[in-house]
Amino acid sequence: MIAPTHSAPTLDNIFLAAERLRGVINHTPLLYNAHLSEQYEANIYLKREDLQTVRSYKIRGAYNKMASLGAEALSGGVVCASAGNHAQGVAYACRKMEVKGAIFMPTTTPAQKVKQVRLFGKEWVDVLLVGDTYDDAYHASVIYQKANNATFVHPFDDLQVIEGQGTVGLEIFKDADFKVDYLLMAIGGGGLASGISTVFKQLSPKTSLIGVEPEGSPTMHASMQAGQVVTLDHIDKFVDGAAVRRAGDLTFEICSKSLDKVLLIPEGKVCSTILQLYNEEAIVAEPAGALTVAALDFVKEEIKGKNVVALISGGNNDITRTEEIKERSLLYEGLKHYFIIRFPQRSGAFREFLNVLGPNDDVARFEYVKKTNREQGPALVGIELKNREDFAPLISRMDEHKIVYEYLNDQPDLFQFMV
Repeated sequence: MIAPTHSAPTLDNIFLAAERLRGVINHTPLLYNAHLSEQYEANIYLKREDLQTVRSYKIRGAYNKMASLGAEALSGGVVCASAGNHAQGVAYACRKMEVKGAIFMPTTTPAQKVKQVRLFGKEWVDVLLVGDTYDDAYHASVIYQKANNATFVHPFDDLQVIEGQGTVGLEIFKDADFKVDYLLMAIGGGGLASGISTVFKQLSPKTSLIGVEPEGSPTMHASMQAGQVVTLDHIDKFVDGAAVRRAGDLTFEICSKSLDKVLLIPEGKVCSTILQLYNEEAIVAEPAGALTVAALDFVKEEIKGKNVVALISGGNNDITRTEEIKERSLLYEGLKHYFIIRFPQRSGAFREFLNVLGPNDDVARFEYVKKTNREQGPALVGIELKNREDFAPLISRMDEHKIVYEYLNDQPDLFQFMV
């Protein structure tokens, strides 16, 4: 990957980045949250980068990188590869600075995100849809960069990008009129965590710094366990703002020395938190933005009575993903269960099965094709429960009535194929 010569970010340069960003970004609020504070018996504050320009912190690093370059470096324009917030940050910076930009995105990027990039960049950016994956888009951007003498703006493994993201930490430190005991921040490639930890290690060294990653993309966690940067063969891309196969070399160096620990959060828990934030707080958080609030359950004992800051890193949630978010949440909470049920091919068989269900159980999915030459016909059945505790009694009743079934939730390969 294209990355700068390694040197460490400095507090002085983060203050300089804050000066460059003055008038460009929003100084986002640090808000006390009464509901979460009561739930966790702690003082929970949310740093609202979902209210940032382009609705994420990524504008900070992108703009600081570009603003630190001279006219000669910008003469060939800039280029980046991204399927999300980094693309929007670069696009906005291009329009603001009147610099031409080429933004490579996979052809699979949702139309809404492509539209947003064009909206922020206007005539100053060209959006180029290439390949099916981020890696395809990245390789195309590297070819473009060499052919056009453009400057590559890396999403995280870049000194000026890290220092731009570090301005989030300056704002938190300035606005917190209390001792910050715990600070939770999402990790994808590690740029945000590297910048914020640089600030807090110097200005508030007793603050416990906790990185949060999705369980299906444990890039920084795996690297810290191995003592070196590792490349993951497969990742779950659902938490797209924090799903990368390889952390940065520079960001790993910083995070491995600065973070107290990295928590891994199941994607289903993230989905439950997205819904909770929307329904209870009217906060629209993208999956990566909800990571830190989801992580509170995993440190609830140690944060009791403490002052905790959780960074909501972005709010670019695609509304077309709502059904998937609900589904993943129900599965994680143990409220939705899938079976292959082999029904006797006779009248009344399905009606008999319905009598097995409890008063609060609901058939949420049913797919069945009658096989006229067989005694039994398999059906895919999804059952939605009101309470997690209703599952064991349901299974007992199915066994008692000799229902022939196969449970799918604990068979990942078959489950993903069928559901």
